[in-house]
Amino acid sequence: MGPILLPIALVSAGAAAILNLWLAMRTGAIRRQSKVSIGDGGNEALIRRMRAHANFIESAPFILILIALIEFTNGTSLWLWVASVLFVLARVAHALGMDGMRLGRELGTLVTFALLLGLGGYAVTLPFVAPAMHGVPAVSAVPAG
Repeated sequence: MGPILLPIALVSAGAAAILNLWLAMRTGAIRRQSKVSIGDGGNEALIRRMRAHANFIESAPFILILIALIEFTNGTSLWLWVASVLFVLARVAHALGMDGMRLGRELGTLVTFALLLGLGGYAVTLPFVAPAMHGVPAVSAVPAG
């Protein structure tokens, strides 16, 4: 058997890495501009950039793991591609919103929370519905015996 290819997970992780770099570079630019090498120096712009970056780091691992596991379980699907693209766009909107773009922060947060809930909820149900789709015994909520 050859390698298992998870194209959505790969593209999502690659996009997240690039987005993480962009967020770090934006934070670094404010650091250089304000001459603050450690902490935030009380600089409002730096605090906002740091929070946008930290907020990304707080949600990205969960989204990426869920996308990969769902894709591994169910295969590649259009709706999972849509979820991945929405996540990247939401995180860009959030970062720009932290800099003052109208509704960016709120929209980015709302979409990220919806994706966490939707992907998480779907993942929790998969052990009970996926086996039937793949012809293997289902996980039972009732102990055998």
